[in-house]
Amino acid sequence: MSRRVAGLAEIVLWVRDMDAALHFYRDLFGLEVISPPELPNKFLSAGEGRDGVPEMIVLVPHPVAASEFPREKAKRVLHHMAFRVESAAYDDLQNRFAAEGLEVRSGIHPVLKGVRTFYVDDPDGNEVEVIAPA
Repeated sequence: MSRRVAGLAEIVLWVRDMDAALHFYRDLFGLEVISPPELPNKFLSAGEGRDGVPEMIVLVPHPVAASEFPREKAKRVLHHMAFRVESAAYDDLQNRFAAEGLEVRSGIHPVLKGVRTFYVDDPDGNEVEVIAPA
């Protein structure tokens, strides 16, 4: 059987506070906003992708901004997502999140060998893993 999926194009996240979400993904991770400023949904480039389709994180304002998203992991819909980063960026990112006062948790990947990982939660409680070659 031939491979039908060429890659992952986007992950779309509900957000309660767009400014806080942009600070996390744009300012701390360094993702570039590629959508027009007037668009309420914010498309951020997470990687080059292929064939004119970038890898993206899309931030969508939740229609009920006052609603609470579950912080307890067992109640979340999204378990976690991960970004692959270059080895040289790993320590900088880890230090950047710690300097922001965010809890940075270390981990060991259960499948990939020769990598380093850490985890941090975005402002809406989504767990984000950072993976880099060791």
